[in-house]
Amino acid sequence: MAYEAVLGLEVHIQLGTRSKLFCSCANEFAGEANTRVCPVCLGLPGALPTLNGEAVRDVARLGLALGAEVHERSIFARKNYFYPDMPKNYQITQYDQPIVTGGHFDIGTARAPRLVPITRVHLEEDTGKSLHPEVHGDRDETRLDFNRAGVPLAEMVSEPALSTPEDAFAYLTALRRLVRWLGISDGDMEKGSLRCDANVSLRPVGTKTFGTRCEIKNLNSIAGVRNAVAAEIERQRILLESGGRVIQSTLLWDQDKERLQVMRTKEQAHDYRYFPEPDLPPCTIEHAEIERLVTLAPELPLARARRFEDAHGLSVYDAALLSESRDVADYFEETVVAGASAKAAANWIGNDVLRTIRERGEDLAAFRAVLPPARLAALLVLVAGGTLSSRLARDLFAVLLVESGDPAALARAHGLVQEADAGALGAVAEAVLDANAGVVAEYLAGKEKALTFLVGQLMKETKGRAQPQLAQQLLRDALARRAPAS
Repeated sequence: MAYEAVLGLEVHIQLGTRSKLFCSCANEFAGEANTRVCPVCLGLPGALPTLNGEAVRDVARLGLALGAEVHERSIFARKNYFYPDMPKNYQITQYDQPIVTGGHFDIGTARAPRLVPITRVHLEEDTGKSLHPEVHGDRDETRLDFNRAGVPLAEMVSEPALSTPEDAFAYLTALRRLVRWLGISDGDMEKGSLRCDANVSLRPVGTKTFGTRCEIKNLNSIAGVRNAVAAEIERQRILLESGGRVIQSTLLWDQDKERLQVMRTKEQAHDYRYFPEPDLPPCTIEHAEIERLVTLAPELPLARARRFEDAHGLSVYDAALLSESRDVADYFEETVVAGASAKAAANWIGNDVLRTIRERGEDLAAFRAVLPPARLAALLVLVAGGTLSSRLARDLFAVLLVESGDPAALARAHGLVQEADAGALGAVAEAVLDANAGVVAEYLAGKEKALTFLVGQLMKETKGRAQPQLAQQLLRDALARRAPAS
């Protein structure tokens, strides 16, 4: 019997607020253990939580980007369970009345949308972190760091509408881009800013009834999600085809050994004994505030890519590349507004700018401070006007990264302006032909490709400063004069 997989993802998005969800402790990554804690996030008796309004607005902004309903009233609840890194032995979360419900998440492309229905997005606090240092090859100790306890999480739950490991990969890749685009999270899975639980079940092809699902917990890389889901699909398939029965379970994925391990049989909602959080009133967002967030909502990545194709005539590849990051998309548009052609700006940003940023290990903000869009546009205008060749432009680009000043003035100061004096270049052309008599003979015998070599020699003699079109024409003219009379 053939089986098909049904996947649903629950993604915890660590919000980039300045402080934690219910206290004023700093929301920062890493640092010395247990230095960003207080009575509230440690759950000490008598300490009362105060809701972080910035986190509420971030969840609302995510909901608006999903086309979901953002509720003006939501309720926090206590989810009760014991775990060593849970100081209170309960987690403050949202249960039956979350901030956001419904909506769709587009994991397709600018021209081929693919909408995944969303169940909900709710707000909750993170737990601390258990550390298991190796001692003589065994994990004999557990240490607890509560710096992460109380950090705000937006949990985004999809409907079971995905079907392959590649779907899960595309979903998380698109979600990482979206949260970075909105500025609500850095989306870095290595830092735990995105953590994914994947629900996997199999059913006979053509049926509508869901199979028994198993949940893979705390996946911390996009590739890891894809690999773990693939392994679980295969595990369930083998089990079902052998006549076995899938037992609802919680699984862990060993990234190093790339294998699954059963952690526990799955709890039901009633096992957590949810009840309304008595120390927090209902969360309310004024209708006017929601309307304000609507007006401030940015153009989303796929819409930006479509506009780049339509308004600027970019290829599908260039539009998608420039829309991968909001900062890059803005930099591109500002470069075009400053006078550069869209295609030239796309080529330079997609290649030279992004490569330089990677090589320097910096972000676009640092690069922009040195080479703002207007300076890059000025360089590209010089290329378009024939003042610079592509080679000289890259030489000037390197100069602009270390020197301030007007690009045109710097080009002249560093001798990077193209040579367009026909008389001077004509003399160089004659000298190149004299030095390469064999190649000249090949050209005159009909080997057109020989001209390419001669142009290269002329460019070498002029250190790349000859205007290429003029250099080629002067060489053709000089070669014509050397052709034997017919």
